[in-house]
Amino acid sequence: TGILKKAKEITVLCDAEISLVVFSSTGKMSEYCSPSTTLIGMLDRYQKSSGKKLWDAPHEFLSMEVERMKRENDKLQIDLRHLKGEDISSLQPKELIPIEDALENGLTCIRHKQMELLNSCKKNERCMEEENKQLSYILQQQQLAKSGNVRHLERGVTEDGDANSQMLFPFFLQSSQPNLHEHC
Repeated sequence: TGILKKAKEITVLCDAEISLVVFSSTGKMSEYCSPSTTLIGMLDRYQKSSGKKLWDAPHEFLSMEVERMKRENDKLQIDLRHLKGEDISSLQPKELIPIEDALENGLTCIRHKQMELLNSCKKNERCMEEENKQLSYILQQQQLAKSGNVRHLERGVTEDGDANSQMLFPFFLQSSQPNLHEHC
């Protein structure tokens, strides 16, 4: 603390620019920089005066890139809040138009995806209906075969004597069979 106090006094008494960084034996850092300067400014002056490289250009480029990405992230955060309908009271009508367009485009994409899913569910439903008809037909054939009506089945005659070229059977989806509802 004494050396920091002396650095402040020298700044005032001698009108000097001073930057001081001190690390104690425990690793605690203390620093002082004259009010008219910054530590980076002082280090740049030192580097130019002494000819020693304190850091290289790639690190400086990375630092600038990090700052650019922070600014871009902040802008994206603001844009996201605007898309959610937050903080839009201060926007001008001209600024609201792109937000409205983005929301309409998003809504169009969502509706398109919903229609794709609905069509897929309908297609699956038709496939299950057809499969159910086939299984019902096979089940009836097996039941008739067990009951000894093989002769009538081969001729396409039902038990009441009507000849049908095609047998149609109704079906019902049972809620006790959840696997039939999984895909919709």
